[in-house]
Amino acid sequence: MPSGKVRWFDAKRGFGFITSDDGEDVFLPASALPASVTTVRKGSKVEFSMVTGRKGPQALDVQLVGPTASIIRATRPEPDDMAAIVEDLIKLLDSAGGKLRRHHYPSEAESRKLAALLRAVADDFDVES
Repeated sequence: MPSGKVRWFDAKRGFGFITSDDGEDVFLPASALPASVTTVRKGSKVEFSMVTGRKGPQALDVQLVGPTASIIRATRPEPDDMAAIVEDLIKLLDSAGGKLRRHHYPSEAESRKLAALLRAVADDFDVES
């Protein structure tokens, strides 16, 4: 049974591609996934049956092998780097807090920048199950 890794998968469009262990790109339709699975992550290891369709190889009866790959864990900053980021964020939040204590919101540009930074740091802390 061929195996490989999911190159990408778009649940909204209902398809994606697998890169087989021999380097071949294989079309992955949503209908080939197990009944309880609606999407797969990039990098997930899979085993599959394969047929040759009009446009090339197509996966059938896909089975997930092992744990699902975590993109967040793979791209997460080192703890020392994250500590510096958090310390800088605390300084920015302290500054915003001082303005709020004086009954003034930060400017719109400052607010947007702070909100974007908070979201980015939250994404780095987020852990997928």
